[in-house]
Amino acid sequence: GVPVWLWTDVTPVTWGPNSATASVPGLSVTATAKARQIVWDMGDGHTETCRNPGTAYYTGGVVSPTCQHVYVRSSADQPDLAYTITATTTWYVTWTGGGTSGSLTVTRVSTGHVRVGEVQVLITTS
Repeated sequence: GVPVWLWTDVTPVTWGPNSATASVPGLSVTATAKARQIVWDMGDGHTETCRNPGTAYYTGGVVSPTCQHVYVRSSADQPDLAYTITATTTWYVTWTGGGTSGSLTVTRVSTGHVRVGEVQVLITTS
C-alpha cells in the first residue's frame, strides 16, 4: 500500500530537448527531440501514464506529487521475486533541412525490476 514513485532523470538523452545535425556537402538536417510522456507497465496488469518526467523521491516524501503506482500484492509469486517494469517513452521529433521540415513520433523502451515486500502487523488488545 506504499506508493512507488516513478521518474526519470532530466537530461537531454532521457527527457530532452536533444538536438543533432547531420551534414553532407551542400545539405544539412537538424533534428530536435523532446519526450512527451512515459507509459509505465508495472508488471501487475496496470499501467501508469506520466506526461512529465516525474519527481525524484526525496527523504520524507510519501505520495509523489507527479507520478506513482501502488502495488496491492507482494512480488513473492513473480519470477525472481520481482515485478518487471517496462517504461515506454514517447518522443516528439521535429526536423529541418534542405528547404523543408517535418515531424515524427518515436518510442523508446527500457525495463527494470522491483521487489515488493509485505509487512503484516497483528495488533492484540488485552
